[in-house]
Amino acid sequence: MPRRAASPAPARGAAVPRLAGLRAAAALLCAVLCAGPGRAEPFPFSFPFQDPALPWHRRLDDLLGRLTPSELVLQVARGGALGNGPAPPIPRLGIAPYNWNTECLRGDGEAPGWATAFPQALGLAAAFSPELIYRVANATATEVRAKHNAFTAAGRYGDHTGLSCFSPVLNIMRHPLWGRNQETYGEDPFLSGELARSFVQGLQGPHPRYIKASAGCKHFSVHGGPENIPVSRLSFDAKVLEQDLRTTFLPQFQACVRAGSYSFMCSYNRINGVPACANKKLLTDILRGEWGFEGYVVSDEGALELIMLGHHYTRTFLETAVASLNAGCNLELSYGIRNNVFMRIPQALAEGNITLQMLRDRVRPLFYTRMRLGEFDPPAMNPYSALNLSVVQSPEHRNLSLEAAVKSFVLLKNSRGTLPLRAQDLPGKRLAVVGPFADNPRVLFGDYAPVPEPRYIYTPRRGLETLPVNVSFAAGCREPRCQRYSRAEVVGAVGAADMVVVCLGTGTDVETEARDRSDLSLPGHQLELLQDAVQAAAGRPLILLLFNAGPLDVSWAQAHEAVGAILACFFPAQATGLAIARVLLGEAGASPAARLPATWPAGMHQVPPMENYTMEGRTYRYYGQEPPLYPFGYGLSYTTFRYQDLVLIPPVLPICSNLSVSVVLKNTGQRDGEEVVQLYLRWEQPSVPVPRWQLVAFLRVAVPAGRDTKLSLRIPAEQRAVWAQGWRLEPGSFTLFAGGQQPEQQLRVPSEVLSAQFTVTGAARPLRDC
Repeated sequence: MPRRAASPAPARGAAVPRLAGLRAAAALLCAVLCAGPGRAEPFPFSFPFQDPALPWHRRLDDLLGRLTPSELVLQVARGGALGNGPAPPIPRLGIAPYNWNTECLRGDGEAPGWATAFPQALGLAAAFSPELIYRVANATATEVRAKHNAFTAAGRYGDHTGLSCFSPVLNIMRHPLWGRNQETYGEDPFLSGELARSFVQGLQGPHPRYIKASAGCKHFSVHGGPENIPVSRLSFDAKVLEQDLRTTFLPQFQACVRAGSYSFMCSYNRINGVPACANKKLLTDILRGEWGFEGYVVSDEGALELIMLGHHYTRTFLETAVASLNAGCNLELSYGIRNNVFMRIPQALAEGNITLQMLRDRVRPLFYTRMRLGEFDPPAMNPYSALNLSVVQSPEHRNLSLEAAVKSFVLLKNSRGTLPLRAQDLPGKRLAVVGPFADNPRVLFGDYAPVPEPRYIYTPRRGLETLPVNVSFAAGCREPRCQRYSRAEVVGAVGAADMVVVCLGTGTDVETEARDRSDLSLPGHQLELLQDAVQAAAGRPLILLLFNAGPLDVSWAQAHEAVGAILACFFPAQATGLAIARVLLGEAGASPAARLPATWPAGMHQVPPMENYTMEGRTYRYYGQEPPLYPFGYGLSYTTFRYQDLVLIPPVLPICSNLSVSVVLKNTGQRDGEEVVQLYLRWEQPSVPVPRWQLVAFLRVAVPAGRDTKLSLRIPAEQRAVWAQGWRLEPGSFTLFAGGQQPEQQLRVPSEVLSAQFTVTGAARPLRDC
């Protein structure tokens, strides 16, 4: 597994792990690297905070002690966006400006200049591969750091030039119509937490002293819609039960703390009446008190202003500054205004509403982060300082983007062996690729996308043109809303083809930040387009590709025999077409294995109200009795698998013990393939409400055709914990399921799901006592 990232800032005066070793290493490095040609002594530092041989807490004490109150205020008041940033320089101390406003969700998003665009987060989640997430995050950090080095060398400190990322997004995909589902890792807290850990560690890198870029987990918390339907996110109050808060909305954020993230972003919404960015229970009691977080909290853009203007929780910006600073917010990301909320801090100091020491404490993790990024050390000590623009859009990163797209595609339907296509049958064939997503690069990326050079962008049409077929194209409608539709165009292209690929979906025109969907339907005339294509194909092979995040009602396509295959592609970004070509042919390493990271409802009758934050009826963990269209964890393959010999060790275990699991997985098909092994836990005798079952382990594994492999997995005791005014372990009977899908599903993959029971003995006790 990836090495653990460096921990965030130690509290003032606290012991620093490995301090002696780091101090000695820094002194040795400095002795070698800080001396110039012919210089016998290390470079003389102007201030102790610039001395890399000193421990972090002493450097921070020195730096903070030199800052005036007005300088401290500007450091917390200039979070970045537009005219609100950057954090200003302090010339008398040799401190440069710094911009905190950077997006790194799956590449250097929205930054000046080119960058490799990896698939959108929800698609990456579908790969069920922490290792892939780690590599994507690390490649993202490499490009962010290289461009930052170039920006600072040129004196550029505008938006998206810094190293502190507002990523990953860890909100739960609790509602299918939420506009920002695409930015998340799906509906399951455990899956989201595992992927968050890999993202944070990949982004920050394995160096023992320096981080490549700093992670920031958002949006904290209970934030999952609405954006604009039926009410605005900017004034919404999420009323949540403590049980749901603890078991659904917080676990993945705690995983982010454990991974070593340097920051959190508080969200726009209220939580049970209190705005998240002024919520002491959330930002201090839980985040810092219970979880031990020592980094900084930044507001979402404009969230502090909205405490007064949207939520009417305070009457003035002064009250807002006091409430949010006291609650635990360190940094204001404003709507671009200069006279923003935290500029009222001098008045709060003068009136005794906050103390100067509190202000210093809020600034402390900001400068600690910059220290760990290497800003105040000699550049020669930091290997990341040597990264230059040659690594941006490198062949390695472009290949990783292609690999990630291939691994993210979920095969939803494959009737009569429609896929894979046989390469030997293709020469001379006519292939029609139709639909608004067939050849429009703009709609393939999703939100917060990096911008690659156009020559590296492959639409479905461009990718399929790399095959030995004659490709014809018809958009049918020019944009995803598909309000103006040309039936003749589609029928003409399809009628002359031997095989058909239909490309439908949503895109940011339909679902994005500040834009929810009103229903599950394919937008506009898209269903009509599909039905016309099916009729014109007259029984010839037809494949449906879907480009969306929130689930779509494709029940007609699922039921209709003429639609031979359905492939969920999400928003694959620059390598879309190349990935499609590889997967349709089933090339080596391109057999579908991804799984849905969220449930697709069978219709609007299964969709609860957006503004209701109870988990009842939501996600696979609490779904109703009627089956969905596609369940969480579902996905087909070009080969078949069999599970056997499920063994739990020990079958009877003490209350605090971990469970070891082994199972044999055999590829019973004719093709090499990958399988996502999923383990689910069911509580048989819980004392409090729990999910009907819960994903507790997963593993993506490659198995050659005809071969088998014995897999070993571990279920920590904390996976059995229930929330009862605190996390608690209870004795009783439990069932563990092992397979390539959830248990007891109406829509099934060909493999079976095994189950075994185990018993936990001893008296119930708090998890913290184990």
